[in-house]
Amino acid sequence: MNTFKITIIATLVALSIATNYLLIGVHNVKPMDFIVFVGGFCFGPFIGASIGVLSWLVYGAVNPYGFVPQVWFATMLAESIFGVVGGFLGKNLASTKMSSERLKLSVFFATVGFLPTVIYDLITNVVYASSFDVPIIAAIFVGAPFTVLHEVANAAIFGVCSVPMITALEKLCGGGGSVILKK
Repeated sequence: MNTFKITIIATLVALSIATNYLLIGVHNVKPMDFIVFVGGFCFGPFIGASIGVLSWLVYGAVNPYGFVPQVWFATMLAESIFGVVGGFLGKNLASTKMSSERLKLSVFFATVGFLPTVIYDLITNVVYASSFDVPIIAAIFVGAPFTVLHEVANAAIFGVCSVPMITALEKLCGGGGSVILKK
């Protein structure tokens, strides 16, 4: 890995952290998951997972909502799911040719953003409940509005932003354009 790619990866971690602080007043609508996913898509599952862990390592340790070690650890691990999914998806799409039809790609990426968010939210709700001795069902029920907002927001962010961001990163890194737009 060259210095330029390391710089891009560090920039993705910084962007992920900065956007979370910037949008601190907007609960569960943040591009962190998307940034981690794109990092994985462009650089592989290990790098994507690392971006997720590093982002939460910093953001979670200096979290304006407080620090709970169990929740912090769970969010680091759960965030890495986005990078792993992005990495495996990027690797698989590199060997196939997807349609360049934007609407189909947007729906595909919206779905890709939605599904790991469900898993992330389930993990973090269960860990929150067990950390504070709250019944899991109660935590899931009370957290449902935030969970739904997070899942819908991620679907929208992934659907609208994936193709442009992946294309830009691949051009920036010398890939010549996105593998997902080849005909």
